[in-house]
Amino acid sequence: MSEHTPASGPLVEGPHDPEHDPRASYALEPEYVASLTRRIVSSTGRTAPVFSPLGGQPLAHIPQSSTADVAQAYVRARRAQAAWARTSLDERAAMLLRLHDLVLDRQEEIIDLVVLESGKARKHAFDEPLHIALTARYYGRTAHQHLDTERKLGVVPGLTRVEVNRVPKGVVGIISPWNYPFTMALCDGIPALLAGNAVVAKPDAQTMLSALLGAQLLEEAGFPPDLWQVVAGPGAELGTPVIDGADYVCFTGSTATGRLIARQCAERLIGCSLELGGKNPLLVLRDADLEKAAEGAVRASFSNAGQLCVSMERLFVADQVYDRFVERFVARTQAMTLGASLEWGVDMGSLVSQAQLDTVQAHVGDAVARGARVLAGGRARPDLGPYFFEPTILEGVTPDMTCFGQETFGPVVSIYRFHDEADAVARANAGEYGLNASIYTQDGARGRAIARQVTCGTVNINEAFGATFASIDSPMGGMRESGMGRRQGSEGIHRYTESQSVATQRLIRFAPMLGMSDERYAQVMTAQLRLMKKLGRA
Repeated sequence: MSEHTPASGPLVEGPHDPEHDPRASYALEPEYVASLTRRIVSSTGRTAPVFSPLGGQPLAHIPQSSTADVAQAYVRARRAQAAWARTSLDERAAMLLRLHDLVLDRQEEIIDLVVLESGKARKHAFDEPLHIALTARYYGRTAHQHLDTERKLGVVPGLTRVEVNRVPKGVVGIISPWNYPFTMALCDGIPALLAGNAVVAKPDAQTMLSALLGAQLLEEAGFPPDLWQVVAGPGAELGTPVIDGADYVCFTGSTATGRLIARQCAERLIGCSLELGGKNPLLVLRDADLEKAAEGAVRASFSNAGQLCVSMERLFVADQVYDRFVERFVARTQAMTLGASLEWGVDMGSLVSQAQLDTVQAHVGDAVARGARVLAGGRARPDLGPYFFEPTILEGVTPDMTCFGQETFGPVVSIYRFHDEADAVARANAGEYGLNASIYTQDGARGRAIARQVTCGTVNINEAFGATFASIDSPMGGMRESGMGRRQGSEGIHRYTESQSVATQRLIRFAPMLGMSDERYAQVMTAQLRLMKKLGRA
């Protein structure tokens, strides 16, 4: 393994014998860990260890928060938010643009930490600073577009002036997942801050350090220290206190947990946005460029070892090109390099935990036992690291198999033939999920027409997931059991605001005037309504 020396210097390479044990071994400088974990609101004196999926080595001990610490985090956040709401929009936007530069300048450090905590390949970890830079720049450049007071039509032209203000909710509770620990920790909070809110964040316990680095960069970009509070601990203990203190909740994770959060938010009559699970379909039409489709299917299925909400777990391929596509897809999958390394050049890294590995093994084992055929992969790879599993393609998956309808969230994809496109769309829409889909065809107009028939919040034509996810001006989220609400674009920031209508009335009032009777007033108003319609007024 080649030597890796990050520019920022938070890492030290641990002792290992690559001749007898190819698994990487790295450690973090204690001072570096302390500089990050000091941002956690914790008074318990308790810590919890976190381990790297690369080789199972301990990375850090994370201070743990109590319910009282969560309450204290909200006290601090509310105090900071009151001042922050008075900060000009231009000042807030400038901080986001500074964050953009900081993230790009510090991307090597960010990527190192993400790889160490999540076990993903370096090229997949690069997606995280890339996405945050895109998000920060987009909202920094479009702040006035989304948040300036808007003029609306008044009921009486020239006499009724109506304006709509965007008022911050207050304090947003964000519960983020482990699979993209830097991106998901920050991307939903960036528009919340721009809109004038504070944030109390509870990142996943497995990947706290990447989220804490994000909080550090926000502070370095100029955001007030107390504006972004971080608490640490199991979701079962801290989830309810985070929800109970929030004015709005943003959650990314499983559908089962999303349902619980939605109920709790409904009890409090507060809003929430939930990006949940998916069993995402990819369609290869008969006119697809098969080389591009096979390359895209590899990324769609195996990026981050399949631990991506928008990754593909079901491939539907036109009968006319099925054999040729499968040949290419299997060859590309078998050529992938797996490894536990901070270096570039690895195609797929590790699963994040034993629990994820257990799920993947159970789904593949069940499918094989019931008659599915393994076209590629199908095995755990403990020689590479404790949670490695080969990128796996299954053929002949049937409805009685667990992986047919349940989300695997690992490097496993099932492939099916279809004979006509109406059947393919129907099968793609089967089930209760509706997050992301992909369609490969050389006829873009036809692909877009089919996309309108697919029940998914995002659909990519001739791309796996990057085209929609990286286009920050467009909304991203799920239909049906894949969630509610949207991140990105105007919807991604307006969810953190209350719309306030302010109307100024001149000269007339909405009541009888100058001795007019109620009956005469009704007649006059009726005549005005008819006149407004004739004049084409809304």
